[in-house]
Amino acid sequence: MKKMDYQNVKGTQDYLPNAEIVRRNIRRTLEDVFIQYGCKPLETPILNYKELLASKYGGGAEILEEMYTLTDRGERDLALRYDLTIPFAKVVAMNPTIRMPFKRYEIGKVFRDGPIKTGRFREFTQCDVDIVGVESQIAEAELMIMALDAFHKLDLKVTIQYNNRKLLTGMLEVFETAEEKINKVVLTLDKLEKIGLEAVVSELTEQGLPPSNVQLIKQFLTDKNNTNYSYFEPFSMQNEQVKQGLNELKELESYLGINKQQCVFNPFLARGLEIYTGTIYEIFLSDKTIQSSIGSGGRYDNAIGGLIGTNENFSTVGISFGLDVIYTALSKSVANSTEASNVDYYIIPLNTQKESLLVASYLRNQGYKVEHELSNKKLGKALDKANKENIPNVIIIGENEVRNNQIKIKNMDSGEERVECFEFEG
Repeated sequence: MKKMDYQNVKGTQDYLPNAEIVRRNIRRTLEDVFIQYGCKPLETPILNYKELLASKYGGGAEILEEMYTLTDRGERDLALRYDLTIPFAKVVAMNPTIRMPFKRYEIGKVFRDGPIKTGRFREFTQCDVDIVGVESQIAEAELMIMALDAFHKLDLKVTIQYNNRKLLTGMLEVFETAEEKINKVVLTLDKLEKIGLEAVVSELTEQGLPPSNVQLIKQFLTDKNNTNYSYFEPFSMQNEQVKQGLNELKELESYLGINKQQCVFNPFLARGLEIYTGTIYEIFLSDKTIQSSIGSGGRYDNAIGGLIGTNENFSTVGISFGLDVIYTALSKSVANSTEASNVDYYIIPLNTQKESLLVASYLRNQGYKVEHELSNKKLGKALDKANKENIPNVIIIGENEVRNNQIKIKNMDSGEERVECFEFEG
């Protein structure tokens, strides 16, 4: 019989306890912050109809190419969710009695058959918050401030870059960019920090834009004043999109207050997804140890109405945190620090398994986290394990302790031992 070559599917990985403890702490921290901001929990299916996820209100052509598709035994076309946004929009569309504004969070696995790089896999966990039913930019501000709170609690220094799709689209209209080319141009401008000015200009030329159009866009990209709202004022007089985008950015900034120091206006930030209709933002590590964003989101007012088929406008804003990339960011600092134990007491029985179980049960009922040695390790090896795993307290129970109704507790930091009474039954 041929031996099976066991390995993970490409783009997936196992997280052993040391790693998973860190990941659970990240998840718990984010969830605590979400709850603190009044968000309600939601859970949606991983498996969806392909037609839903392939909706034009979904992730756009780029993500649809990465979608995992399958058929069930009834020959229905299905797909694994590639994000948590469209499943959320589906929930709102299917439940018209939900009270607005509705603020939800969901933490769950999503799947994309895309390129693999640092902190990015094909099976990964997203942690999302969305608000539906608020037209004001105060919804965007709430999510951005919430993100800053969350990363402060995770001890990660971050910067939020933000922009407005109306502003960017309007500027391209002013430069007389052909309407059918605007989306592609927006995606190219989004690469400015990554590939540089000349590569962006070259790509625009390859897309068939007239030289005059490319020249105007290049002037926009290189103008030293392009990060000041004053630069856009003259254009807002001649284009409604620029005017709306600029007003929304000013309103957003008025809500950010002292948090403005960590928020940076980037007029070329686009977010690849066509779903976005207004404000957009991406979160980056301030020290740039990871180049890609570790969180992102924006306003997408057309998705829910589009799914219902009424094209009704539902004011919706979301933000998404990538648990895997946050774990990658934290893993270096965690690896260099002393790992805290997840156990309060480690009980070592010396031929006293039954009696030791009584002590373990008693302590667990008191709310302590207790590991009971089950494999008859010798005392030396058991103490070695306690040291390596940074367990703070060890309880040694031998036949003498049972006879005298006592337990011996050893503090592994100080080496001190103390004896306490314990009534063993039977």
